[in-house]
Amino acid sequence: MKQLVILSGKGGTGKTTVTAALAHLATQTQRVVLADADVDAANLGLVLAPVTEESHDFTGGRIAVIDPAVCIACGRCAEVCRFDAVRPGSAYAVDPIACEGCAACFYECPVQAITMTPQRAGQWFVATTRYGPLYHAHLFAGQENSGKLVTLVKQMARLRALDDAADLLLVDGPPGIGCPVIAALSGADMALIVTEPTVSGAHDLARALGLAAHFNIPATVLLNKADLSPVQAEAIVAYCAAQSIPLVGRLPYDPAVAEAMVRGEPITAGDGPVSAALREAWARLQQQIFGDAP
Repeated sequence: MKQLVILSGKGGTGKTTVTAALAHLATQTQRVVLADADVDAANLGLVLAPVTEESHDFTGGRIAVIDPAVCIACGRCAEVCRFDAVRPGSAYAVDPIACEGCAACFYECPVQAITMTPQRAGQWFVATTRYGPLYHAHLFAGQENSGKLVTLVKQMARLRALDDAADLLLVDGPPGIGCPVIAALSGADMALIVTEPTVSGAHDLARALGLAAHFNIPATVLLNKADLSPVQAEAIVAYCAAQSIPLVGRLPYDPAVAEAMVRGEPITAGDGPVSAALREAWARLQQQIFGDAP
C-alpha cells in the first residue's frame, strides 16, 4: 500500500480538485482509501458526496474546572492565570473559551478544587463515497491541536487501507507548511505539490518542496492554470528542473472545472483539456509511485 499526499504550499491552488480527479482515475484500476487531512476546512466531500457511516468525538486538550462546593474563594487561581480566564465571585469559575489549559491554577489551588477536564475539540468521520472510504474531520472554531487530529485521521485511514488490502491511500493535505501539513506528510511515499503561476505560488512551492526534502519524502509538482501567466509558469518549470524535481503535468485554465465542482463531479468524469492533462499526469504519477505496474 502506497501513500500519496497532495499538498499546495498555499490555499486556493486547486489541490482538492486534483485530489478528487485522482481518486476517480485511481479507482478505475486500484483499491483506494481517501483521507481529507484539512481538518480546519475539509471540502473533499463537496465533490465526493460522502455518506457518513461513523462519527467520533475528538478530545484536543484539557481545561480547568472549579468545583464551587470545594472552592474557598481565596483568589489564588486568578492571580496565577495569565489569560484572565478565572472569574471571581463567592465561588470562582473558569471561562472555558479563555482557558488555555496551562494548569497553573490546578497546581496552585490550596484545596484541590480544580480539575483538568478533557475538552471536546472536534469530530472525525468515516464515510463511504463512490471512490472508496473517506476519513475526514471537523475541528471546532478556536480549537488547537489540529496536527493531532490530522494524525488521527491519517492513522485511521491507514488502518482501513491495510485491512482492505488497498493499493493506495490518497490524502488531501492542508495548505501551508505548519504542524498539520507535517502530520499529513508523515509516512508518505510521495508528495504531489499543486502550484500555480503566481509569485506567491512559486514562493510557497519552494517552501513545500523544502519541507518534503527535510523529511526525505520524494516530491513531484503539478502546475495548475499554467496558461494564466506564461512567464511565471516557465519560471516554475525552470526552478523544478534546476532542483531536479519532476513536473508531472501542466493544467490549463478552464471554466469547466468550476462547473464540474458545482455538479459535485471530478473534472476527469468528462472530457476536455484539463481532464486529458490530468490523465497524463496520473499515468506519470503511477510510474513514480508504483514503478512499471500498480
